Amino acid sequence: MTSAVRGGLREEVLAANLAIPQVGLATLTWGNVSGIDREAGVFVIKPSGVPYEDLTMDDLVTVRLSDGSIVDGDLRPSTDTETHRCLYLAFPSIGGVTHTHSTHAVAFAQARREIPVLGTTHADTFNGPVSCTPDLTAEQCAKDYEYNTGRVIVDLLDEDDRRAVEVPAALVAGHGPFAWGATARKSLEHAIICEAVADIAIHTMALGPATPPPRHLLDRHYTRKHGPDAYYGNAEAATRV
Repeated sequence: MTSAVRGGLREEVLAANLAIPQVGLATLTWGNVSGIDREAGVFVIKPSGVPYEDLTMDDLVTVRLSDGSIVDGDLRPSTDTETHRCLYLAFPSIGGVTHTHSTHAVAFAQARREIPVLGTTHADTFNGPVSCTPDLTAEQCAKDYEYNTGRVIVDLLDEDDRRAVEVPAALVAGHGPFAWGATARKSLEHAIICEAVADIAIHTMALGPATPPPRHLLDRHYTRKHGPDAYYGNAEAATRV
């Protein structure tokens, strides 16, 4: 049986999950995407441990936002489900969440360093560095670990939904990146960009000391794609399939 969620949500979540290995963001089953139907109070997420090549629409699991209980699905949801749920509860702007173990973003997370803003490629999407959380405490790991993984991201952003919109990704120390967006598809896009800018930053810093461009240049690149004065792209083209 399939739970009643808004039209196209399950298809979108499936497509985003299947894209993770296609775009090189995951090895084996190291990644997951979810999408939320806030009106129904549920979100749809990849099941735990199912290889991408075997993943079907029927495998997806629907989870209740309020308490994390399974509403629909025969398989266990991703082990990261509670992290997704924590982010959805904290930030009303979020419509989708993507978690991967992509190589360069994980390198920054393992080094416990933020991904710095070193150029306009970064500033096109992220209005500031992609920050890294502190290490989880022993107590946070011992009980409700996955939910606490989300909690350290929420605390990192001071529970500020505006900050979550302006920098739609974060690194969990020693773990890896979580990205989000208005939809599941958009969260995947932000995960792809997060990995790309991490890769570019590592190459840039390998050449020697790196400093960011002038603030006015970074602001121009962010605001031409985001906010009331944005002018990048064509709305009609964005709706084409």
